[in-house]
Amino acid sequence: MENKFETNAIRNQLERSQYLEHSVPMYVTSSFVFGDAEDMRASFAEEKDRNIYSRYSNPNNNEFVAKICEMEGAEAGFAFASGMAAVFSTFAALLESGDHIVASKSIFGSTLNLFNSFLPKWNIETSYFGVHEVDQIESLITEKTKILYAESPTNPGVDIVDLEVLGTIAKKHNLILIIDNCFASPYLQQPMKFGADLVIHSATKLIDGQGRVLGGITVGKADLVDKVYRFSRITGPALSPFNAWVLSKSLETLAVRVDRHCENALKLAEYLEAHPKINWVKYPFLKSHPKYEVALKQMKAGGCVVAFEVKGGLEAGRKFFDSIKLLSLSANLGDARSIVTHPASTTHSKLTPEQRLEAGITEGTVRVSVGLEHIDDIIADISQALG
Repeated sequence: MENKFETNAIRNQLERSQYLEHSVPMYVTSSFVFGDAEDMRASFAEEKDRNIYSRYSNPNNNEFVAKICEMEGAEAGFAFASGMAAVFSTFAALLESGDHIVASKSIFGSTLNLFNSFLPKWNIETSYFGVHEVDQIESLITEKTKILYAESPTNPGVDIVDLEVLGTIAKKHNLILIIDNCFASPYLQQPMKFGADLVIHSATKLIDGQGRVLGGITVGKADLVDKVYRFSRITGPALSPFNAWVLSKSLETLAVRVDRHCENALKLAEYLEAHPKINWVKYPFLKSHPKYEVALKQMKAGGCVVAFEVKGGLEAGRKFFDSIKLLSLSANLGDARSIVTHPASTTHSKLTPEQRLEAGITEGTVRVSVGLEHIDDIIADISQALG
């Protein structure tokens, strides 16, 4: 009998050691020993599948990767020190000078900065499509295009991209489809079901869930992950064993945490939608969301992030942030603690005003990562801040 998601998240773990521990121990070691010279030679020659050095692999990292692969339906994966380490290493491993990327305009600010400021140094260019302009994607594809990339839901505007459409386009043009699944988590959405070849997460967010550690992961088809692994074992962006242990334990509560995040977020979105001082609200499982039907098709629930705009522009937004008492003013998300962020001045501040508008970010856009506090207290704080 095949176990459910929640059971696998808890019960899939490393084999017990001779001490028969119930909770998996931390393997805080930089290296591993060999029985003899032949064992060492065969291990480095990859004739044996074993741990050699924690920059390559570690039991805690292996468990974390195995769990995410199980959740995402992936063949293999590699864990990184941060979400952006996962993004950069994946692209660096798969691309060569002269290659071309087609990407959504609505992506994390640091990813956009990577595409615009750093990859061009290696003659790698990117063309962008709007989240509501997927019909334009094929016109952007050239003979040099290698990767199709998107986030869904997007950061910070929580727009939805139809993953099935992207999968069809990628297959037709023989492109590698990479999806950043950070906002949904593997619990709410599995992009590989819709044709993704690789899935990336910032494990710092919902996967950790308590704002403790940084981490990232790329999972997907084994042949592509092997290229990412070989690049990463040389360049050294590996996740630390301690952080891997924390993240693997966090996965045991992912489902129950995300259920509450989504329940709270929907209630907050419904409250804000009826508030007279709000111009607009976006949340994937609000019926007013422009891609509500697509969200229902590819997501189990709407996630933890609600985006909205306060009436009165930048000054009203500043007053709102300065009036917050309970919620945290931070740039993180997916935390047990609710967080309010002003993307234009923080996470996407390195973008030009034009680039921000293209990504759906106005000067007054507010992003709320809805936490696990009682929803009445979350709403009360936002209500008094709106004045």
